[in-house]
Order: sequence, then structure tokens, then C-alpha cells
Amino acid sequence: MKEICEITKVHPERVENVQNQMTDLADVAILFKALADETRLKIAYALTIEDEMCVCDIAAVIGGSTATASHHLRYLRERKLAKSERKGKQIYYSLSDKHVHQLVTIAHEHAKEGEEIG
Repeated sequence: MKEICEITKVHPERVENVQNQMTDLADVAILFKALADETRLKIAYALTIEDEMCVCDIAAVIGGSTATASHHLRYLRERKLAKSERKGKQIYYSLSDKHVHQLVTIAHEHAKEGEEIG
């Protein structure tokens, strides 16, 4: 089965409807780019399991150094996907809000469904 139309027929009303409602998606692309890195995604997923984790714990989860964990956490924080809080001598990270938690959880569930179907 070909994955393209056999004829070219544009549906102007549909195109106009979408164009009228299309918004700037640059920020959304930045969000998905941040989560496209497997290490950052592991960190985000870990923070769906534990509400907050210190940098040392996150480094242990990803199997990397605290410097590597800090680098990825800073990247997530700068893109407003994670937030940090100092508690004594340690820095604890959490996801910035429930939307990030939902995105990561839904993406994980979707990927699992794909494995079951395929």
C-alpha cells in the first residue's frame, strides 16, 4: 500500500481552519528537544517516581557523575521542565509542574503500548 495520495486534491476549508488556529510551536519544539535526550528523559522519568531527588541520587540513577547529572538538570531547569531547591548542603530537583509529569508519563505509556502492539 502506498503511503501517499494517488491524486492531488487540497481541501481548502481544512487548510484554512488549521492555518487560522496554528500557533507558534517553537517553545513546544524546545520542550520535546529537551526530553529527546535519553539521559534527560531518564532524569525526568525518575522524578515521576520520586517527587524530588538530590543531584547525587540522580547521578546514581543515570550511572553518571554528579557533574553530568548537574549539567542535564541545569538544562532541564533552564527550559522550565525542572526546578531546584537547596536543603542544607544539597540541591534537590523536582519536575516543574504536573504538566511535565503528565507528558513524561503519557509518553512512557504510549511507548509501552507500541511494544505490545508490535
